[in-house]
Amino acid sequence: MRFIGNKDLIITDIWDLLNQKGLINKDLTFFDAFCGTGAVSDALKDSFNIISNDMLTWSVTYTKGRVNGNNCNFNTLGFNPIDFFNLTNSKIEGFFFQNYSPGNSKRMYFSSENAGRIDYFRVTIEEWKKKGLLTENEYAFLLASLIESISFVANTAGVYGAFLKHWDPRALKAIIFRGVSFKEEKKYDSKVLNDKLENIISDVKCDVLYLDPPYTQNQYGTQYHLLETLILYDNPKISPITGSRSTTSMRSDWSKEYKTHILFDEIISKTKAKYILFSYSQDGLMSKSFIEASLKRYGKIETYVCKKISYKKYKNFKSKGKKDHFEYLFFVEKKDLVDIKYESPLNYIGSKAKMISEIKENLPLDYNSFIDAFGGGSNVAINIKADKVVYNDINHFVKNLVESFQKHDTYQYISYIKRIIKKYGLEKADTESYKKVRSFYNSLAIEKRDPRLLYTIILYGYNQQIRFNGNYDFNNPVGMRWFNDKVLEKLISFSRVLKEHNIIFENKEYTELDVEMDSNTFFYMDPPYRLTTGSYNDGKRGFAGWNESTEKELFEFADKLHHNGKYFMISYIMQHKGIKNDALKSWIEEREYRVIDIKERQGINRQEVLIVNYD
Repeated sequence: MRFIGNKDLIITDIWDLLNQKGLINKDLTFFDAFCGTGAVSDALKDSFNIISNDMLTWSVTYTKGRVNGNNCNFNTLGFNPIDFFNLTNSKIEGFFFQNYSPGNSKRMYFSSENAGRIDYFRVTIEEWKKKGLLTENEYAFLLASLIESISFVANTAGVYGAFLKHWDPRALKAIIFRGVSFKEEKKYDSKVLNDKLENIISDVKCDVLYLDPPYTQNQYGTQYHLLETLILYDNPKISPITGSRSTTSMRSDWSKEYKTHILFDEIISKTKAKYILFSYSQDGLMSKSFIEASLKRYGKIETYVCKKISYKKYKNFKSKGKKDHFEYLFFVEKKDLVDIKYESPLNYIGSKAKMISEIKENLPLDYNSFIDAFGGGSNVAINIKADKVVYNDINHFVKNLVESFQKHDTYQYISYIKRIIKKYGLEKADTESYKKVRSFYNSLAIEKRDPRLLYTIILYGYNQQIRFNGNYDFNNPVGMRWFNDKVLEKLISFSRVLKEHNIIFENKEYTELDVEMDSNTFFYMDPPYRLTTGSYNDGKRGFAGWNESTEKELFEFADKLHHNGKYFMISYIMQHKGIKNDALKSWIEEREYRVIDIKERQGINRQEVLIVNYD
């Protein structure tokens, strides 16, 4: 049958890639999460155990019929049902005759003759099933065959969202009951699921996850409503014009811009599969750069593959002369959970994004609560697993900004950003539009400043930095950056983890946080570095600066924690551009705290260390 996004033409590419990765015939389980017409499930059933899923009942039924066609002998029925149907002329004036043909309506999906035959086929198959004459696989095979058969006489343009206003000659031919085609050989087990992927992804045990979601805003439930009704045959209430059943339950967020991005991140993060295979169109809602960023966050970068496949696409006079159409086939092996790192969508000066692995490797094994005392962009807090994580920052703008990603629905957050961009015409390096929105933000009373508005402005500012003046007005100049898909990927994954983890936000002096500490709390401190100066610690932005005096207070506070039997870690620098911090060195030597050297990063001329009070 004709089907939007059918993968028949790239099955060879899929098999070749899986074979190159050494995954064929290893008794692995392949999860075809958007099975559609089962082209991939059927093609790989001799190489993998197959789990097929789709939210549409007709897709699951069609796939089950194909995949298990070689198990259908109809011994209990006692005769060949395909021959039987084609040797009779029986008709029933049932639901299809009444509603999808001129038999009793103005709809022209089928001729009256063929609609009556379709009703007869459907009712007879159901009767055989109720009498126990068909196995589950045989029942699915006959329903799949019925779907296949009606496709040859449907008076439609390929999908079933609407009918043609004039009869296509093929629609006037008598329907023939045709057995659905399938691959003969099947070595492994198979089963089907019928749900939205996001509802079941965490529970499906599989080795390879194959994703082939909708690419565009076309809703498959709308385009194929008639097939859903054919399989369910439940006499639904239908719309007066197209005759469509209600498609509310069949609507997919994968066909909605930005919702599909959010779902993609969730699925990749939560699947139990070790390998991910993903096919997508160059014209899809998600860009190649977004997909790559997502797959590399959760997958081992050295295993990442993106294969570009030329794909024949239907062309009409509107599309004639346009660029060739390509499909992308992505593959990645997932990282171990401990190796997955999340990044803040804020380009925060002093970010510990590059040091997360070293920080986590050197944490003590036993703690219930974790306090990130100088939270900043929250690159540390977001990567910590604990019963309770406290994020704190003295800068209320920064604290509110980070917390906003937890408080607001992610889709609504992105929609807000896009509205502001459109309203002010924001573009990279466009000074006029940037100053206009920045002035609007600064004109608002501080308590009425929306962190989402601030974030949008930051995205178009110089190096996407966060900088205020002494009057708390945002004063970063315009920059060359913008809201690109790599930023979008960080925002989505960061926001999801913030919502899923128990992270509490505080806006206090770090010295006040010890009152919240229980007997098993770990204290992490990443203060401003005295030997370097950022826009948040120069003392000229409405917030206190960082100097020798505040550094001494930090040392005293750490000593207090140590005296009270609490573990701590401090991120700091021993020297910067040849200048040494002698006060730090002396304090560490006097207290006999342990120093962990951080690997030097290219282009960074400083000696960063972690200071801990435990072995």
